Amino acid sequence: MKEKEEIRLTKLKQIEEQIYIKNPTLKYICGIDEAGRGPLAGPVVVASVIMPRNSKIEGINDSKKILENKREELYDKILEEAISYGVGIVDEKEIDEINILQATKKALTLSIQELTKRPDLILVDALKGIDTLNIPYQSIIKGDALCYSISAASIIAKVTRDRIMRQWEEIYPQYGFEKHKGYGTAYHISAIKEYGLSPIHRRSFTKKFV
Repeated sequence: MKEKEEIRLTKLKQIEEQIYIKNPTLKYICGIDEAGRGPLAGPVVVASVIMPRNSKIEGINDSKKILENKREELYDKILEEAISYGVGIVDEKEIDEINILQATKKALTLSIQELTKRPDLILVDALKGIDTLNIPYQSIIKGDALCYSISAASIIAKVTRDRIMRQWEEIYPQYGFEKHKGYGTAYHISAIKEYGLSPIHRRSFTKKFV
């Protein structure tokens, strides 16, 4: 590993390492992040992941800063190394029913339920007022860019959601979901105006376009 990348990863792991040092009995830290709060279509996905304390996968970063093909590679490496991971998915219909914030919080709890190991502490990107099944948590603003475990979770969530949207592309090719993954690009909005809404569009997000 190049020295520059080694330094970057060491810095990305500082938050967790300091927690481990202060709490010697701590065994598992879980990082949590979401993908898909902003799009006009498709689900919101939340991933939880417990990485080994000594994990240092080259290239791990906030998923938004990584190219799609590289994210896919990292996804496989993260799942290989992970002690445990879970994914929670809440679809567009439920997003419309309970709103995107509540849907994200629900997906978070679902993702924790999928873990095969119970973490001692959860580090989550920005969210508060969440049901972590009585596991202590810390909310870290911009956690996906500052914390290794949250970065890893952001990659799992993003790749999972992108794969779902690529599947929808096959059923509704006219919207271009493979390109924009449901986000409100000019192309996507133009397609909505031309073809109307598909069953996977979020009605609460698209009122002004139809």
